[in-house]
Amino acid sequence: MSNARLNRLYILQANPAAILVLDPDSGEAKTLLALPHGAPDGVQVDGPGNTIYWTSMGAFPASGEVFADPDGAIECCDLDGRNHQILIDGGATVTPKQMQLDTANGLIYWCDREGMAVFRCRTDGSELTLLLRTGRWPEDMGDVLRHCVGIALDVPNGYLYWTQKGPPDGGLGRIFRMRLDMPPGATAETRTDVALLLDKLPEPIDLEIDHARQQLYWTDRGDPAVGGNSLNRADITPAGLTQPQVLATGLKEGIGLTLDLQQRRAFVSDLSGAIRAVPMNGGTFTTVYQCSGLTTGLIFLPGAN
Repeated sequence: MSNARLNRLYILQANPAAILVLDPDSGEAKTLLALPHGAPDGVQVDGPGNTIYWTSMGAFPASGEVFADPDGAIECCDLDGRNHQILIDGGATVTPKQMQLDTANGLIYWCDREGMAVFRCRTDGSELTLLLRTGRWPEDMGDVLRHCVGIALDVPNGYLYWTQKGPPDGGLGRIFRMRLDMPPGATAETRTDVALLLDKLPEPIDLEIDHARQQLYWTDRGDPAVGGNSLNRADITPAGLTQPQVLATGLKEGIGLTLDLQQRRAFVSDLSGAIRAVPMNGGTFTTVYQCSGLTTGLIFLPGAN
């Protein structure tokens, strides 16, 4: 695992909280960093910048999955697990979920589920910016239709995509799109460029984009009887999303998603702790590693050619 030329998956294990690093081709894995607090959810890696970034949803609730307290955080460390830092905390974000990294512009983006918002900041934690607010915390927190979860960036075309998963197994999940830049004169509450692209999905979670082929992928943890617990894909067009399809099924509460574009395979995680792979055109999931606890976000870092 010390060979930098290896393909690597960085995996968030939510309970017990830790960052793992896995060679998906050999199955060799190790714990990179045990996390002292919070439930990690979304992760990104800047290889040249030697940095792992992740979101923490805060302390686990006594029961259920509602993270009602404003104790979320954005954190980072070096690729070897050293120099752990907290970039955003102190009530600035409630339940940060999937994150995305725009390394060219030095920006981190994330969805805040119970906070009902989309944020960004600089990679040093400065310039925290509210991009979208779908409800007011805490008074609207119980309306799960407002909860923002997965996020993807199409920087070349200037768009941001996100999911609002709706109630568990509710069949009310949605995928939206808006511009990366705030429209002139608009606010996070009043912006008029928000477009609903897909609705009545089982329960969509994390997003990724194959930019070369202009295709959006997502995991879904909803009812398998109606296409949930699956990996999905749709074509991106100027007008929205077309030809949505289920590519693979059989997940156990599917969450994390990352793409290996060179070998055309998708990696997913679920709450069983399994890390699974499937061809990006669809097929049958194979388990490449079994974690000891439930898993959330993951990110693929290709080895050197």
